[in-house]
Amino acid sequence: MQVEIEKDFQFEAAHYFGHADANDLFKKIHGHSFKGRVTIRGEAQSDKGWVRDLWKIETIVKDTVAPLDHALLNEVEGLEQPALERIALWIFERLEPQLPGLHCVEVGRPSCGERARIYADSVRAG
Repeated sequence: MQVEIEKDFQFEAAHYFGHADANDLFKKIHGHSFKGRVTIRGEAQSDKGWVRDLWKIETIVKDTVAPLDHALLNEVEGLEQPALERIALWIFERLEPQLPGLHCVEVGRPSCGERARIYADSVRAG
């Protein structure tokens, strides 16, 4: 039986958009409270009853997201244009080798009502 487990995370960061068609407001440095969720799919282990240890998942996610917390995202390698989609992909690519069964990474800006999701099958499809 396939089961999905989820772990939430959050971080505070600033960014700006430097591309020509960016709204003038967003060309200026501004910050957000980002919230996200990691979803892992798998079989519950018969000896433990869980898919994966959520405490270990929390540690891996915190360590992965730590470079983004209180950072200017544009200065993080791979996030020079830090749209939600790229942030979600950046996190996914760093978590996937550490979290077997990683199915989805979601990142959002709750105060704006915005979020992006990256799914494993879309990343593997290229």
